[in-house]
Order: sequence, then structure tokens, then C-alpha cells
Amino acid sequence: MIFTEEHLALKKTIEKFVADEINPHVEEWEAHSPFPAHILFKKLGNLGLLGITKPTEYGGMGLDYSYGLIMAEALGSTHCGGVPLAIGVQTDMATPALARFGSDELKRNFLVPAIAGDFVASIAVSEPGAGSDVAGIKTTAQKKGDDYVISGTKMWITNATQADFFCLLANTSDDKVHFNKSLIIVPSKTPGIQIEKPLNKLGMRSSDTAQIFFDEVRVPQSFRIGAEGQGFMMQMMQFQEERLWGAANAIRGMENCIQATIEYCQQRQTFSTRLIDNQVVHFKLAELQTEIEALRALVYHACEQYVHGRDVLALASMAKLKAGRLIRQVSDECLQYWGGNGFMWDNLVSRQYRDGRLASIGGGADEIMLGIICKMMGILPRKKAPLN
Repeated sequence: MIFTEEHLALKKTIEKFVADEINPHVEEWEAHSPFPAHILFKKLGNLGLLGITKPTEYGGMGLDYSYGLIMAEALGSTHCGGVPLAIGVQTDMATPALARFGSDELKRNFLVPAIAGDFVASIAVSEPGAGSDVAGIKTTAQKKGDDYVISGTKMWITNATQADFFCLLANTSDDKVHFNKSLIIVPSKTPGIQIEKPLNKLGMRSSDTAQIFFDEVRVPQSFRIGAEGQGFMMQMMQFQEERLWGAANAIRGMENCIQATIEYCQQRQTFSTRLIDNQVVHFKLAELQTEIEALRALVYHACEQYVHGRDVLALASMAKLKAGRLIRQVSDECLQYWGGNGFMWDNLVSRQYRDGRLASIGGGADEIMLGIICKMMGILPRKKAPLN
């Protein structure tokens, strides 16, 4: 993939924003979460950074996904995972279907303020009994007159406590599980919504994640995105961008982890020699950097195919799988070279160790990615015929 001067200018803008507006506050936000999403998102909106790939008529830049990829990767220079994750939810998880399939009225009421940074968006798909198994969700939206009445619960919802609206997946009919779901915009202040206190997570401490209960929540049917029964398909499309975003965002964080480890090992003396001068150490860091470059090549290739309108289901799944596993490897092996200091809470490497673990779970677990890849390869086991 060849990046233009416009790509590089965008990258520079985002890196400066991270350096000026995010990283100076990370320690405070990690200790006293969540970060102030409305304040930060408004600053991003003022720069046009929440609508890079969104239509110009709704306040976006109208650029192709390669520019969105640049933002995802540049946000990886943030010294934590929670803030970039929350931004990615806004740009690449809760709004792509709205921008692509929503009515003009729906986009003007919700997409426009999301792009401007006036609204915080959240994607409400996962449930206590249905995380990666999207087809298994139980939340229902029943028709009552011109409205939907929504009942159920959503779990592990990022931006939940600060959200102005949810892009919610619910069962809207008794049809087969892949054809009975719809995506519906649900304003967070609608009566019947109960948002629990933020969950106490292993990592991503600076972002808010909570369970939400919907008790006969009534919204107009006009708040549905696109045609009824097409929600599963739309969510699968959103997942492609989400997984590319996650893989791209992981790259810089891993490079930061390696660089911090290099600097530490250059200063750390063991047995009268610098730790970095041990061949096992500098060879391992070189090997990890090589793996990161391989991931970057895969992500860029998938993005290029996506920009040209090709199906990247397999490539996005591979990138997501590789990123999740590589984050775990890089953070674990780098942490080892920090010795006792690596086991401390307040350093970049141990934070990456905690935050990065989500990459193999959220947005589809590793096992789901492997299943998708096997399906695309045509090597899934055949279903056994039922015994008589």
C-alpha cells in the first residue's frame, strides 16, 4: 500500500493530538476512570477525526478506509488501550452501519452529532450468554404500533455509562437466527434503560464498560437501521472494519512496548554488563519486531483489498487473530526482560500486558476467527447426520 502526502499529514495530526490531548492525562484516567469522553470526542470532532470515512453531507471527510486505517494505527501511540478502544467504538463499530444503511433522518439525528463529537456512541451486541456467538442473542424488539418495545440485557458494553445512543442488535421476529435480527438506534435516556456501574476489568481501565438492562424500552420503528431482519448481515459487515481497526491499532502499541524495553535493557546492568548486550535479548527483540512488520503487511494488504471493494472476511479475520496472539507474545516476552519491575502495575509494558489481552476476546474470539478462516478454506468438519 502506497500512502500519499494526505495520509501522512493525517497521521501527523493524530499523533500530535495523542501527544497533546491524551498521553499527558493517561495516568490520571487510568487511576480514576473513565476518561471524559464528551470533552475528548468534541476535540476530535472539531478536527474532523470522528468522520474520516463518513459521507461529507453528514459532516464527514468522505475518504476511503485507508485513511481510517491510518487513524487506527496512529492512535496506537496512546499510552493505554482504553481510550483508543473507546474512539474506535465511535468510528468503526457503532456508526458504520448507520452511515451505510441508515435513513437520512436517522443519520441527521445521530450520525451528524457523532461525527461532530457532540454524541458518544456505543455498540450494544454482546450479552451474558452471547459474546462471540452473535446469532445467539436473546434481546427482543417487538412491534407495538409504530414502535419497537425492547427487552433484554447487554454485557461488556464500551462507552456505556457515557453514551448518548446505542447501536443495538435485537431479535425482531421469530425467523431463523441469521434473518430475525435488526440494528436499532436507542437513545440512552429512553425510559426503561438501566445502566449498571462500570465493570471492574483486568485492563482497559481508562474506558467505561458496563451491563445494560432494557425493560420494555420503547423507540420508534423509524430508528431501525435499514431493512428489518438484516441486522445480522450489517453487524458482520461492521465486524470487518472493527477487526481491521483492532489489528491496525495494535501495531504501534507493540512497537512502543519493544522500544520501552530496549531503553530499559540499555540502562539495566546484570552481571556487570548491559542487559541489551545479551544475544538472547537483542535477538528476541529483533524477532518480535519482524513479527510486527509481518502483521503490518497483512493489515495493509487487507485494507487495500477492502478499499477496492473486495471481500476481506478471511484477511480481516487473519489480521485480528494474528494481532491478538502477537500482542500477548510481545507484551509477555518484553515484560520478562523487565524482571521485578515488569511485575509492577505502573509501567507501559505491564499495562500493554493487561490491555492487550482483550484483543483475542473482543470483536470475536480467536476461536471464532479460526472458524471463519477454516470456512473460507473449505475445511470445516461436515456435520454428522442425526442418529435414528
